[in-house]
Amino acid sequence: MTSQRTISTVLATVPFTGPEIEQLREAFAPAEFVWCPADDAATIAEVLQRADVAVLEGDLDDRFVAAPHLRWVHCDHSGLNRSARADVFERGLQVTGSAGRSAPALAQHGFYFALALTFDARRLLENQADHVWRGIEDYFWRPALWGKTLGVVGFGHTGREMAALGKAFGMRVIVYRRQDEEPPASVDVLLAADRGDRIDRLVAESDVIMLAAQLTDETRHLFDAPRLAQMKDSAYLINLSRGPLIDEPALVEALAQGRIAGAGLDVFAHEPLPADSPLWDAPNLLITPHMTPRMPDKTQRSIDTITENARRYRAGEPLLNAITPRDLFTPVPATS
Repeated sequence: MTSQRTISTVLATVPFTGPEIEQLREAFAPAEFVWCPADDAATIAEVLQRADVAVLEGDLDDRFVAAPHLRWVHCDHSGLNRSARADVFERGLQVTGSAGRSAPALAQHGFYFALALTFDARRLLENQADHVWRGIEDYFWRPALWGKTLGVVGFGHTGREMAALGKAFGMRVIVYRRQDEEPPASVDVLLAADRGDRIDRLVAESDVIMLAAQLTDETRHLFDAPRLAQMKDSAYLINLSRGPLIDEPALVEALAQGRIAGAGLDVFAHEPLPADSPLWDAPNLLITPHMTPRMPDKTQRSIDTITENARRYRAGEPLLNAITPRDLFTPVPATS
């Protein structure tokens, strides 16, 4: 526990409704609270001269790192790899995000992929369009998800929801994460990097692997060609986290050669996914455009996290969804 802190001025750029902004204003009262659109560079520059807290629609940039009094920045999304910069940690800025606000929907998105691949939804729809009855050979013997093994990589908000859904589908659940903990009832095996466990067991035993880990320097290309070669040739790889967790050319090759059975991707190394990307035509690959049907209370979940963090900040308590130097992500320079 650190000493209590005061908040004097808050800059907010989140695109909330008037009543939602008022909730934030009340949460930070009696501090000065200034809201402006994210593209109002003049107001942002003026307020940053005195602000000690910022609540942003997107990631922070050099303006916020250089702000003389800024101590805490909240970025209203999950996956804070663009804000996990070396200069942010050197500056001592506390950075938090809104991870968890969409976790149940993201987990369901993961199982959309898992079910569509398992039931061969693409060919079923093609057969329906062609008025073909039972046109998939040996479909009767195709195994369902029940009794298979789900591997979840990363065990934050989304990973926990994935594990719970996997257990509800009658799956054996293996989790790989950084920190050790007592596994919840939804997890059969928990592997922790901090106690020396390796991801290899999860990769080798899983029939469906779902990625829900943060993108860091350690997790970039976590699933490269050697890792993909460790998977069962009947397994599926699903990514709801960040595109660079997977070496995309290696994935295309693994799918083309039948070394894994299929994949589902909602995130990509370059977005929007270029029209000439080989991923579009990779066999048994399902693609969604980094878009998940929203939770009905998504914005309120963000507000609740920010409100609780305002209380914690003033009380000197650890903040929810805070990044640490262990989350450092160094972008790779673009090549011509």
